[in-house]
Amino acid sequence: MKRKGRTPWPPELSGQLREVDRLRRGGRYAQALVQIRQLAEAHPDQLRVLLEMGLTLGIWGHAPAEALPWFDRILTMAPGHLTTRLHRALTLARLGRHAEAVADFNTVESVGHRKLILYAKRAESLRADGQNAEAERDWTQALAEDPGNAWLLQQRAQTRAQLGRLAEAIQDLTDAIASEEEDSVDPELLYERGALRDRLGDRAGARADFEAGVAGFREGDPPGLLDSLRLELQRTSPAP
Repeated sequence: MKRKGRTPWPPELSGQLREVDRLRRGGRYAQALVQIRQLAEAHPDQLRVLLEMGLTLGIWGHAPAEALPWFDRILTMAPGHLTTRLHRALTLARLGRHAEAVADFNTVESVGHRKLILYAKRAESLRADGQNAEAERDWTQALAEDPGNAWLLQQRAQTRAQLGRLAEAIQDLTDAIASEEEDSVDPELLYERGALRDRLGDRAGARADFEAGVAGFREGDPPGLLDSLRLELQRTSPAP
């Protein structure tokens, strides 16, 4: 029987969902999917069960297109379910439907949900949608939540470079480099800063970054990056 429009939570469901999660985390996705699908069919009014169905497909099954209808179903039943709205936004972004994702992120933010993941993921969608000024503001908001995060600084630098704000982009990359251990600076950061310095006419600074990138290249870094660093180093070196 429903109470105030809600179906009471069967106590046994908590243990059953824990078992689904145990299977997912243990790499037994197929079994987890069978069990959560059975639970969703048996309890079609339980939002948490439907949400776990969507998460199982979208996160553990890497099938965002299959997960999306489950999130839509929940929001039809409960439009104010913010956790689902956030996961729907993330799923839409993974599907490349960035304008719709931004709309969902905006809805989540409008009710006071202001967290790092919201700003960072919305910034990615805004940038993909060509809204670089708005994306730059979100990267800045994300950095307010996690100051000094090298990845966030790199993303803001890339966006600022697209906006033509090269000096600020270089400063972001400088801050990102400074936040890393001296003996493990990401060569990609050095490559990007070198490229921006070159665009501003600082060929000596660019060459120094490319040299440092080659010297600091690590096992596991993209092989193509090393080729790019060497090519740019050769291009910016003085003629013999």
